[in-house]
Amino acid sequence: MQQIYQKTLLEPIVFEGVGLHSGKLSKVRILPGAADQGIIFKRTDLKNNNLIPANYKNVSSAKLCTTLMNEFGAKVSTVEHLLAALYISGIDCAIIEINNEEVPIMDGSAKNFLNVFKQVNLKDLKRKRKYLKILDTVELKDGSKQISIEPNENFEVDFQLKYENKIIGNQQNNINFHEDDLSDVVESRTFCLYEDIEKIKKLGLGQGGSLENAVVVSEEKVLNNGGLRNKKEFVNHKILDLAGDFLLS
Repeated sequence: MQQIYQKTLLEPIVFEGVGLHSGKLSKVRILPGAADQGIIFKRTDLKNNNLIPANYKNVSSAKLCTTLMNEFGAKVSTVEHLLAALYISGIDCAIIEINNEEVPIMDGSAKNFLNVFKQVNLKDLKRKRKYLKILDTVELKDGSKQISIEPNENFEVDFQLKYENKIIGNQQNNINFHEDDLSDVVESRTFCLYEDIEKIKKLGLGQGGSLENAVVVSEEKVLNNGGLRNKKEFVNHKILDLAGDFLLS
């Protein structure tokens, strides 16, 4: 059953960690939000014009992560895992204070965020939750990539990955966010190919990446101790990313 009223946190929560691309330590404090406020990032290292609403209109880049930027140029990046955790937890309104320009990557999934959210109580706000209803099919194609959004009573994602790498290969999964067990999606980590690491570093990205927060795949095997967390971890992580990005709508 869809929840009727907007929800927020009853008390603040705090966590910190390293940014995947910047390599910088970030401290995050999530505060209760007001009704109809939505999710707003606040850069505490900036004195002025430091509020960045989590809105699709503020997406400035989607290169290897989702970056939001307000009209004054203040940015916050790698927001997708935290936003997915907020969506899965049913949190509609919150202020996210952060003292850096990148959300910590934690273990590369949304598991750490969800574990923290489970420890705090939520409260109903005195305004009804708003829903988007898809009336017509919308499709976008970019070369061999394509995405379509179709009418549905729930948020359901059917995702297929196509990689030449034989370890990743062609993975497909269908997840209904209202009916399915989301454990595998929540714990699935960001990933990259071993041969792409130097390219990423040359772009000035991936400075905080390690086998502690990302799955690294060579031609023959997964390089992380313990291997994968679930059989479809690659496509499940993409589904997690998509859920976080869709929260921006």
